[in-house]
Amino acid sequence: MAWSKGKPKKPPAPLDEAKLYERALHALGRRMMSVAELKRSLRRRVEPDEAGEAKINRVVAKLKEYQFLNDTRYATEYTRLRQTNQKFGKRRVQSELIQRGVHGDVIAATVTPAYEDVSEVELAFQHLQRKRAKPPKDEKETARLAGRLARAGFSSNAVFAALRRLKADAAVLEALEAADDAPDSDL
Repeated sequence: MAWSKGKPKKPPAPLDEAKLYERALHALGRRMMSVAELKRSLRRRVEPDEAGEAKINRVVAKLKEYQFLNDTRYATEYTRLRQTNQKFGKRRVQSELIQRGVHGDVIAATVTPAYEDVSEVELAFQHLQRKRAKPPKDEKETARLAGRLARAGFSSNAVFAALRRLKADAAVLEALEAADDAPDSDL
């Protein structure tokens, strides 16, 4: 099947402030967003100059005034959901919030208290259970599970403790821990 060479699509016409506000409400109705995510989304629909940026800032200010947009509330809810549903560790949640444009002070004020009373080892073990991990049979499977837990945001101590609890081979775990503690020779 041949691809047709039609006219290139021209960008949509810039929206006025009222339409931009409607678009923002519609986007926030689909899912919670941080201020930075919403601004990024709205930038595609305004003029690429100071006038467009001013429109976005006025819309964001109005949304904040009506309490439809609040990064602290967003970070708190995001942290709660990632912790309880996906069983992710603190580091993973922090890095995801940074990617979503949430300010560092807000992240520190919301994520740290959320993980204060949570056992990192227990959460790592729950993450393995959620993923239906079985006790690893060999070194390769143990390393794969350790990598999965590290990507999920857990410290190496919590990773090895959770793998011990999963009944991983003690000798393999000791070898992995020794490799984890060894200084990198590439540096």
